[in-house]
Amino acid sequence: MNKREVAVSQLEARIGHVFQDRELLERALTHASVGDGATKVRHNERLEFLGDRVLNLLAAEALMERNAEAREGEMSRLMATLINYHACAIVSREIGLPDALRLAASATKIGARENDTVLGDACEALIAALYIDGGMDAARTFFQTFWAPQFETLDEPRHKDSKTRLQEWAQAQGLALPAYSLVSRTGPDHAPVFTVQVAIEGYETQAAQGRSKQEAEKAAAQVMLLKHETAQ
Repeated sequence: MNKREVAVSQLEARIGHVFQDRELLERALTHASVGDGATKVRHNERLEFLGDRVLNLLAAEALMERNAEAREGEMSRLMATLINYHACAIVSREIGLPDALRLAASATKIGARENDTVLGDACEALIAALYIDGGMDAARTFFQTFWAPQFETLDEPRHKDSKTRLQEWAQAQGLALPAYSLVSRTGPDHAPVFTVQVAIEGYETQAAQGRSKQEAEKAAAQVMLLKHETAQ
């Protein structure tokens, strides 16, 4: 086995599902950069489309069961907290998806393997592949397992955003306040993408993206919270 084959095998072990359709799994793990758009290369964009719908259905189903009295507006807000590319990227890293991804060398060189959007899309494609290969039960098991930590954060007071909650968490641990720094600003002026990292002494720096600097800071804070808060 080469390095990537080992990573794919480890990914299947982590998610508890061995694919019967190996081509389907390979497609889910293939980024559109492979083949530079050549039509003969089957990449994961169509699966991503399906996976997004499956993921939203599973999240809606779980929220309906968990919040029997919640109004539609509250449910929509909770959905937005649970289902976004930052949350999907966190799950991708947990299951070892970055090493299993098939990317063009040029995409790897510019950091696509650690890009939240790329990882989020691949996570949705993998969910679609699970749904096709193992049915809704396989997709549901994946969701219930790897979104469990994120459901824990739903019980946080609703008037506090992720930056406030991260600050309070750091203070509770006797740590210095989180420090945010702008890593990059990419994209056209009408649709910029900001990457911000947050640092807390003694913990691994976390980064996330957003359409504004403030949105990126909140996303980075949420990544840090999901990674460490529930582990305490």
